Amino acid sequence: MSAHPQPLHRLSAFTGDALNIVVETPKGSRNKYSFEPELGALLLKKVLPEGLSFPYDFGMIPSTKGEDGDPLDVLLLLDAPAVAGCVVAGRLVGVIEAEQRERDGTWERNDRLIAVAEHAPTHAHVHALSDLRPGMLEEVEAFFAQYNALSGREFRPLRRGDAEAARALVRNGIEACAT
Repeated sequence: MSAHPQPLHRLSAFTGDALNIVVETPKGSRNKYSFEPELGALLLKKVLPEGLSFPYDFGMIPSTKGEDGDPLDVLLLLDAPAVAGCVVAGRLVGVIEAEQRERDGTWERNDRLIAVAEHAPTHAHVHALSDLRPGMLEEVEAFFAQYNALSGREFRPLRRGDAEAARALVRNGIEACAT
């Protein structure tokens, strides 16, 4: 172990072929957490209303920056919820390319990468979006539409991309973070 551990947001996006995913909000949580580099900790951003919770673990890809200026967002398929702050090795299976209208009326890209945890036997067969159960992506899109509406924003899915499209977004995010 290093005498000076790497901050979560500075970890490499990949270890070999595995994507490093920092879980910010566990599946089933009504609390939305976000890693804040200035604090070096997770910050409680909001509490969702009764009946609304995250459908899957939600987190970020370290050492990346999306068009919204934040690390890339990722939805993680795992058999049971991971603890917030946990780093999970995963593989990309696709992306929901989307844009979000902010309260000031401007639109910005805010894609949702979709990955499967390497240690997830229930999802071991999932290598592409087409391997997901029918209706799952529609449910995820509906969740993010409702989640954003609660904050006065609009979430609009544009298209779905395969694992290679997702990897390209991560590569672009790594380059954007490095500059």
